[in-house]
Amino acid sequence: MKGERFSFQLLKDGGGGRLGTIITPHGTVSTPAFMPVGSQGSVKALAPADLQEVGTEILLCNAYHLYLRPGIEVVRQGGGLHRFMGWQGPILTDSGGFQIVSMSALQEVEPEGVRFRSHFDGSLHFLTPEKVVQIQEELGADIMMVLDNCSSYPASRNEAERAVALTAQWARQSQGAKGRDGQALFGIVQGGVYSELRKQSAHEIMEIGFDGYAIGGLSLGEEKEVTFEMAQVVTSLLPKDSPRYLMGMGTPEDILAGVRMGVDMFDCVLPTRCARTGLLFTRFGQLNIKHARYNKDTAPIDPACGCYTCRNFSRAYLRHLFLARELLAYRLNAVHNLFYYHSLMRDIRQALSEGTMDQFARAFVSQRGDTTENSRDEGGEIVC
Repeated sequence: MKGERFSFQLLKDGGGGRLGTIITPHGTVSTPAFMPVGSQGSVKALAPADLQEVGTEILLCNAYHLYLRPGIEVVRQGGGLHRFMGWQGPILTDSGGFQIVSMSALQEVEPEGVRFRSHFDGSLHFLTPEKVVQIQEELGADIMMVLDNCSSYPASRNEAERAVALTAQWARQSQGAKGRDGQALFGIVQGGVYSELRKQSAHEIMEIGFDGYAIGGLSLGEEKEVTFEMAQVVTSLLPKDSPRYLMGMGTPEDILAGVRMGVDMFDCVLPTRCARTGLLFTRFGQLNIKHARYNKDTAPIDPACGCYTCRNFSRAYLRHLFLARELLAYRLNAVHNLFYYHSLMRDIRQALSEGTMDQFARAFVSQRGDTTENSRDEGGEIVC
C-alpha cells in the first residue's frame, strides 16, 4: 500500500465502536489506533526498530517543536522527516497550536496568526495558518493538522466563542493553503466545555471539508465526565466516512471509552512518560516498579505479556535498573508500556470484529479491579 494517496475505509460501524483502515503514502493504519508521541522526531528512549517491534503503525510528531529545533531546512536537507528520523511508517504532525499557547515564553494571538517567543532561546516568531501548512508539507507528514486556537481551561463562554471563530477562520485559510497531493489535512473542533459551541464548531469545520476531523481542547483540567460529554457531542455529528481523532487521550480507560463513542485515533505521552517514572501498565492495572516488594521478584512485569522486556527480564532486574538510574531502564519500560497499548488496541479491534465489545469492556474493567499501585491522584488521574 506504500505510495498510495490518503484514504479512509470504514469497515464496520456499530457494536460498540468502529473498525477501519487509513491508507497513506507510507503505509496503512488499522483503526482504532494509538499513536505514540515523538514531538521532536523521537519517541523518548526508543529507536524506530523498537517502535516496529512493539507494533506501532503511525507516529505523532510536532511541527512547532521541529520548526524551532532543528529547523525545517535541516529536516528538508535530511530527506524529509521520515528519512531524517529513520521511520518509514505513517506520520501525523500536530500543528503546535496548543504548544504555542502553553509553552512559549510570550505569545499573542492575532487574527492573522500567533506571535510568540521560543521556549528554547526566546527568539521571536510569527506563525500563520498558511505557514503552518507549508511547514508540515515540507516535513513530508502523511497527515497534517490545521493551526487552531485552543482556549485554556477554565475559559469563559466569550473566550471559547472567540476561539471557535478563530479556529474556523484559520481552518479555511489552512485548507486554501494546502498545495500537495497525497498529504491529508485534518480540521480541529474546538468549543471548550460548552456543548452548543462544540456543535457550532463541528458544523463550521465540516462545512469547510477535511480529510479527517479532530476533537481538540479537552483533557485540560475539566472533569472526566465533561471531557466525555463534549467528545460524545462532537462524534455524534462528524461524518461517518472520515477518521475521527480525539487529541491527547489518554489512559487505557479513556481509550476504551473513546472507542465506544466512535473515535478512531488516539495519542498520548502517557505510556512513555510513565515508563520514565517506573509506572508500568498491565492487564491487572498499573505496577510501580520502584516498590520494595519487587526487590527479589523473578517474575516478568506481566507473565501474559509477549513484549521483549517481559520475555527477557524480571521485575527485580527492572527495579534495580530504575533505582540505579541506568538508561536501559527507560528503554525497557517504554518497550513494555507501548507494547501494552498496542496490544490493547489489537484486542479492541478483535472484539469489534467479532461483535463482542460489550463482553470485552466488562472483562477489561473487572480484570483491572483495584490493583493500581499508588499511581493516581485524589481525582483519579494517573500521576506519572
